[in-house]
Amino acid sequence: MEEIHRDWWQARINRQQEIDKSIAAKAEFEFLCDKPFENKKCVRVAGPFTVESLSPHRMLGVDENDELIDTLNQNCADYHAKQTFPQMILENLKTAGVQQAHKDDRITFTSLVPWPGNYICAEGRYIEGNAAKVSSGETATPVEKRAGIFIGPEFGTVQRADLVEAARECGDSGFDVLIACAFNYDAHSTDLPNLGRIRILRARMNADLHMAADLKNTGKGNLFVIFGEPDIDLIPQADGRVRVKVNGVDIFKPQTGEVISDGADGIACWFIDTDYNQESFFVRHAYFLGANDPYSALKTTLKAEIDPEAWATLNSDTSRPFDKPKSGRIAVKVINHLGDEVMKVFRVV
Repeated sequence: MEEIHRDWWQARINRQQEIDKSIAAKAEFEFLCDKPFENKKCVRVAGPFTVESLSPHRMLGVDENDELIDTLNQNCADYHAKQTFPQMILENLKTAGVQQAHKDDRITFTSLVPWPGNYICAEGRYIEGNAAKVSSGETATPVEKRAGIFIGPEFGTVQRADLVEAARECGDSGFDVLIACAFNYDAHSTDLPNLGRIRILRARMNADLHMAADLKNTGKGNLFVIFGEPDIDLIPQADGRVRVKVNGVDIFKPQTGEVISDGADGIACWFIDTDYNQESFFVRHAYFLGANDPYSALKTTLKAEIDPEAWATLNSDTSRPFDKPKSGRIAVKVINHLGDEVMKVFRVV
């Protein structure tokens, strides 16, 4: 029996060697260098390509003997004592609150307790109108609002359908607003600012929350940030083409419950996919606004003069004209100075 197995194993090795020789003789080679030579005379403005992937894979837990941990084993009391992902998120959310572009617009919870829902896992209460000035100049009367908290997957993306179901559950349970917390959102979820009377606030969670065991819950970091929708105008041209003007970003004011446009000062850069295929965002137009003087910073980085006219076409809140999309849709992505981004899809006919 051992001799038969030895012969089979040797035949398998010989077959693999033949396959390797065939590949070496006919395949094209391309050498990749993980440690390139440094050239200090060149200035890199951007990398030659970017690599995007899904969220990190879940790692299987092992014990001190490198044995897989059986989470269904009731004897593993030490491992069951650890926090679950939703528990960790709620603990940080209660301490840090929900931050927006301006510190005054932070949502601070007076209470945050679990809620036995299918999509809503907690009920948060915050004060609306506390020491806030409304348009008439009078002080708004403080009112306690109830927010349904929806937590997205630890490794994954929140879809539009998830927000719809969570908002419906909020309406059935008498909540005033839905606060969704997730690492990533589907592009089409930005088309859903409200569902009936329920306002939907999408808070992007900081990637540091993946390191729950090593993260100190101080409440000082921007762990949950709401970055509102782009305020966009589509400007038809006489020749049938279209231009896009970005007016700013709509932000939610928890003091008054209103949504206002914050202006373009908070935008670092914005991009347009002039023919969005609803699958992937392709940057066809790029524009840079910047809070300070990005033109001066770019000249310093490149150590060269830049054509002012060419730069003026990039440093603008209004795009260059482009043809109407064949797909009937364009997508606009806006990034603020904190690195938060939001994308919205517009139909162009």
